[in-house]
Amino acid sequence: AFWLESDRMLSLAFGQKSLDVQKKVVCEEFKEHYINKPYGDVWHKMRELAYTTHPYRWMTIGKELSHVENAHIDDVKNFFFKHYRPVNAILVVAGHVELEKIKQLAQKWFGDIPMGEKYKRSLPQEPRQTAARVAEVYADVPLDAFIKTWHMDARLDKGYYVMDLATEVLGGGGSSRLYQALVKEKQLFSSIDCYHFGSIDKGLLAVEGKLVKGVAMEAAAKAVDEEIGKIQAVAISDTELQKVKNKTESVIAFEDMGVMSRANSLAMYELLGDAELMNTELARYQEITAADVQQYCQEVFRNDNSNTLFYHTK
Repeated sequence: AFWLESDRMLSLAFGQKSLDVQKKVVCEEFKEHYINKPYGDVWHKMRELAYTTHPYRWMTIGKELSHVENAHIDDVKNFFFKHYRPVNAILVVAGHVELEKIKQLAQKWFGDIPMGEKYKRSLPQEPRQTAARVAEVYADVPLDAFIKTWHMDARLDKGYYVMDLATEVLGGGGSSRLYQALVKEKQLFSSIDCYHFGSIDKGLLAVEGKLVKGVAMEAAAKAVDEEIGKIQAVAISDTELQKVKNKTESVIAFEDMGVMSRANSLAMYELLGDAELMNTELARYQEITAADVQQYCQEVFRNDNSNTLFYHTK
């Protein structure tokens, strides 16, 4: 494994022929998942609606197909040698290993590779949204879809942990508020979810659902707003809060049962700036109160912080 990653970092083979092959593969992936697939362009359109400044306004694969088609070999090389350098890498080795042996292997396989220049993350930040945004799309899809997003705090801010719990209350499975009220009781949606993207910088949380055939989009949107209004108006119960805390604790515990999962978690926390968070992050969730949830929901779920996409069938 050391040899493989060392070889890739030191002497990855670049050539126009190999680039053309990979461009073709990615172009087909783009067409399959974002052009030809029903609802495939939802997040292209929503990101463009929700963001004006931050690079999150583009999907990772590119804003449009031409971005992949027009990629030049020099662009690829420059990106690689800017980011894939030892100074910018995090190496995690997990299992029955000896620290000194791992240090020796790391020095052997990576020590002679030029360190490169440390990448300083300095992305343009999204300004505070001050007016609601709405867009409508008509497409060949089987059911109308409703997608609404709001801007929320960055990955290490307190608001992230508050909203991580709040999204579980609203959309975390069959016992969640949105599912119980809008799928089971009112039967306005055939499915509905509430989630966030876990973005390192300030990101989005979303409510996304498919409407029952014949339900008016306006009625569905109003019903979602009413449920959101409830979590803003009245603090959630201690029982409801403890339930989602317990679920979060179990997810964290089960994620770290496998060696590969633990290695991935260590790498991610180190990327965030503190590997020790792997052992301490749960405490950040436990500190959240029902009052915190209500207060942050009042701040985030403002109408002027919202972006709504009405995705209609033709």
